[in-house]
Amino acid sequence: MTATQVMPGAPPDPFTFDNTYAEQLSGFGAPWEPTEVATPTLVTVNTDLATSLGLDPEALSEAHAVRIFAGAASPEHAAPIAQVYAGHQFGNFSPQLGDGRAVLLGEIVDPAGRRVDIALKGSGRTPFSRGGDGKATLGPVLREYLMGEAMHALGVPTTRALAVVTTGELVRRDGLLPGAVLTRVAASHLRVGTFQFFSARSDIDRLRRLVDYAIERHDPAAAAADNPTVALLDGVVRRQAALIAQWMNLGFIHGVLNTDNVTVSGETIDYGPCSFMDHYDPTTVYSSIDHGGRYAYGNQPTIGLWNMARLAEALLPVIDDEQERAVELATAALDRYQGEFDAAWLAGMRAKLGLDGTHDDDRALATDWYALLATDRVDMTTAFRRLADAADGDSAALTDLFDGDVDEWLERWNQRVAPDAGRGMGAVNPMYIPRNHLVEHALDSAVQGDLSPFDELLDAVTHPYEMRPGSERFAAPAPDGFSAGYQTFCGT
Repeated sequence: MTATQVMPGAPPDPFTFDNTYAEQLSGFGAPWEPTEVATPTLVTVNTDLATSLGLDPEALSEAHAVRIFAGAASPEHAAPIAQVYAGHQFGNFSPQLGDGRAVLLGEIVDPAGRRVDIALKGSGRTPFSRGGDGKATLGPVLREYLMGEAMHALGVPTTRALAVVTTGELVRRDGLLPGAVLTRVAASHLRVGTFQFFSARSDIDRLRRLVDYAIERHDPAAAAADNPTVALLDGVVRRQAALIAQWMNLGFIHGVLNTDNVTVSGETIDYGPCSFMDHYDPTTVYSSIDHGGRYAYGNQPTIGLWNMARLAEALLPVIDDEQERAVELATAALDRYQGEFDAAWLAGMRAKLGLDGTHDDDRALATDWYALLATDRVDMTTAFRRLADAADGDSAALTDLFDGDVDEWLERWNQRVAPDAGRGMGAVNPMYIPRNHLVEHALDSAVQGDLSPFDELLDAVTHPYEMRPGSERFAAPAPDGFSAGYQTFCGT
């Protein structure tokens, strides 16, 4: 990836925009143009994503497209809007939030008929900026690009970055840093907080319209249910439970799981202080703003349910006119969360452990494995990968990770592991993840003008299961002492 400065031009727009959110949901945001910048420079275009969306990657690298990505040109047929929403932030309700540095340009429909949002992030102040400058800097923008692509390669539902540009200006954070804009693709940007905004204002008409729109976009089958709103809630609960189970199976920590950062589509969104865990510890917190550990790795399943309860509360006026009946129906939907999460988590663990079918003791075997990892502070990703090697008969590298005795657990596991399980385990236990020390080095280098470490890391994490000679450093745990005191920040 080599950053290339482009000059203004005006070839045909690369997008064919549709704008159902802006057209069908009047008053659900503020029509808003991004802030124009003088010298946009292309950093990268996501060619794989562009191709899957039916877009021409070469056209996206041309001057006019780059100006669109920077907010310096208005695409034809776009209806840019800053969306409004509310949200619980660290448990405290903020009735007025919204896109403080983002603008939804519009929607496109891909060759498979899927509708997706195209939005800019870091494109300047909006009516919802709340005193901020609405800008982003290159490091956090590249973090979001990297994390989204890694999660996609790992099979986790996620928003993704289509492009990154620098703006040619310096943005004041801790010092002056190069400004940048991310172009984000999402199944939609509907959040739990979007529903909370209108519910908090008792704007039932707009709340009903939002429910209808969400059903049409994400749960069309719910329209035929006896109670479509409950069916929508069921779908969101199911998707969130499955998503967080995947996070837990991979050691991913979102870091700021507020209700305004929870999508109804079930995609991971807003990679601010996110990270992957190094040594296994359920209390792990890297986010610099999570002082009380509310969003620690081990708390994520419970927080997921808490967030779903806030969505259910917001939907009560639409679920049923009778309050008691509405609460009963919403509670029944919420009661399904734990079962959905447990089933998804255990299915993932059975695959990661290479178990030969199902057994009543599978959950105990998995939790005992995690207890061993926690006791000896073993790197989670490395341990699972070496367990796959042990399934192929090489257990020495695995046992070397532990100070204590793991023979009793390995004996139990060997009695249940499927024959020739190593290949299957290797397909679900990644070798390469965005390890924190590698991410920080890649981003620091990029800010200094050297994109090669970022390119190399991106290539590794987008092929997470392929053993590559010469790439051993991408699979190595963090150096001794790195994780102690390590923090991530809400940069974008």
